[in-house]
Amino acid sequence: MNVNVRDLSAEKTAKANRRAQWMRQLRQWHWISGAVSLVSMLLFSVTGITLNHSSLIEAKPEVTTRDAKIGASAIEALTKAPRTGRAPLPSDIAGEVTRAVGVEVAGREAEWSDGEAYVALPRPGGDAWVSIDRESGAVTYEITDRGWISYLNDLHKGRHTGSAWSLFIDLFALASVVFCVTGLLLLQMYAKGRPSTWPVVGLGLGIPVLLAIFLIH
Repeated sequence: MNVNVRDLSAEKTAKANRRAQWMRQLRQWHWISGAVSLVSMLLFSVTGITLNHSSLIEAKPEVTTRDAKIGASAIEALTKAPRTGRAPLPSDIAGEVTRAVGVEVAGREAEWSDGEAYVALPRPGGDAWVSIDRESGAVTYEITDRGWISYLNDLHKGRHTGSAWSLFIDLFALASVVFCVTGLLLLQMYAKGRPSTWPVVGLGLGIPVLLAIFLIH
């Protein structure tokens, strides 16, 4: 059988060119996804450590309280508000509360009772609430700050961070998946010249699996 050396050489060159093109694409997606997710990956890694050792990190909550009173027209509006259940604060009452204690409560759901309207204002790294006395119009606003470590931990968990941060976490997770998948494909391409590649990858898989099976109860 006659073998055309020129055809074999051309096929080999074409294959090498395809491989080089794939590697260029993978490297490009790898560095782009890595650059996009770098800072966030560092943040989530550090907060993973702080969350894992939260019992060793002392937090000193700072509590700030503001007292004020809403106007007569807002007090009158309270008489028409619900007596039980949950419903947003009427706009005129919300505006008075914002003016009185400097916190935005428009559109926030309140817990209504005969004596008061209570608005929970959860936030990352702390907590807050507003209470409005239905009879006197007295407003109490209390905010608790547990420090920046608690704030970053809550960002990690997506606790009380809102829809914008939730969307950001989804996009960051997608970029991280692209980074990992392209990294795995690059490992595959370089594996022939680096015999330790797959044993090390297998170790990265095996250690958490073994810990989960034998040491997590």
